[in-house]
Amino acid sequence: MVALEAIQGILDREEYGSVITFVDGPSLGSKVVLGSEGQVMAGELPPDIAKDLTADARVLMDHEQHRAMEYPPHSVFIESLAPPQEMVVVGAVHIGQSLASFAGQMGYRVTVVDSRGAFATADRFPTARIVVGWPESVLDQITFDRRTWLVILSHAPAHEDPVLEAALKSPVRYIGCMGSRRTQELRVGRLREKGFSEEDVARVRGPVGLDIGAESPQEVAVSILAEMTMVRYGHGTGLSLHGIEGRVHKQRPEDD
Repeated sequence: MVALEAIQGILDREEYGSVITFVDGPSLGSKVVLGSEGQVMAGELPPDIAKDLTADARVLMDHEQHRAMEYPPHSVFIESLAPPQEMVVVGAVHIGQSLASFAGQMGYRVTVVDSRGAFATADRFPTARIVVGWPESVLDQITFDRRTWLVILSHAPAHEDPVLEAALKSPVRYIGCMGSRRTQELRVGRLREKGFSEEDVARVRGPVGLDIGAESPQEVAVSILAEMTMVRYGHGTGLSLHGIEGRVHKQRPEDD
């Protein structure tokens, strides 16, 4: 399979992948396409660097990053391919309106879930897919996979627990929950009682978002999306870039 066909297949199937272009060295000009598990779908990797290059490409793929990398005597550019990311917002509240709007502008495909049809409307969420019903009854209409970003804005256990349990049994990339620290303690306690491990409950980010002093619904939405962005690309401190030493964009995932 030639590179362009392999790339188009990955895009059509909405999968993850990598395109490795050799920009200097013995393989100058050649391209290699990797699938979501690092398998070669087109081209051929030099045997002496195949293991390291594939490992780096998979880490970059997981965080949707592109990098110029050196594997002497080879120089490559690794471009990650990623499907559209899916955001699921549980709770058609004011913060959810801003969150859905901003996320849509950032390229997320947004689904809003709420049992209250008067709140979950196209007028309030014009760019989102609307799912009306109790979360437990509409789980089959929600995507829980590697590209899912879940934000729960409802504090009621009846609304959040079924979704949390389904999410923790899946490889969703992000789980964020609104509420106080006390609410988070109660939430985690319920999950433990249902048999979820400490590793499982550690995936639940609550209170959700970065500490930027947000007050308005729009500002809270920004803080949530800021945390999601940090998770999505695999680095960042949440601090101001002013005064931070080192690279702004890392060259390798393990760079400081």
